[in-house]
Amino acid sequence: MGNGVLMLIVTPQIRIPLGELEFTFARSGGPGGQNVNKVNSKATLRWHASASPSLPEDVRERFVKKYGHRLTTDGELLITSQRFRDAGRNTADCLEKLRGMIADVAVAPKTRRPSRRTRGSVERRLQGKRCRSQSKQRRRIEGE
Repeated sequence: MGNGVLMLIVTPQIRIPLGELEFTFARSGGPGGQNVNKVNSKATLRWHASASPSLPEDVRERFVKKYGHRLTTDGELLITSQRFRDAGRNTADCLEKLRGMIADVAVAPKTRRPSRRTRGSVERRLQGKRCRSQSKQRRRIEGE
């Protein structure tokens, strides 16, 4: 790119400028001693997925279809991370989660075409039916 804009690169075609992403930080829960009470290490990423100009239309549709339950009513995606004890690594973790979600829907799934039965399988099925029919006919004749 070379224009100095920082990007989240998902695929060579899908690049999201970090300017579209909004980060907020809060105090994290869990262990951490005295440090946990005074450092804002929990990272929350907000991204307006449904209105992002960086996503191709087909990818956006698949993203909203798959992750629609995670979007707010405004179409924003919220991702939080508090795995680490510093904000920088939690920010990187949020970006990695977002990259994984977009990469998951980046490639269109192949449409399934139903396979045809082989001629041999059809023949075996019909042969089995003939055998069963003949054995039932024999029982009918023997029972009389």
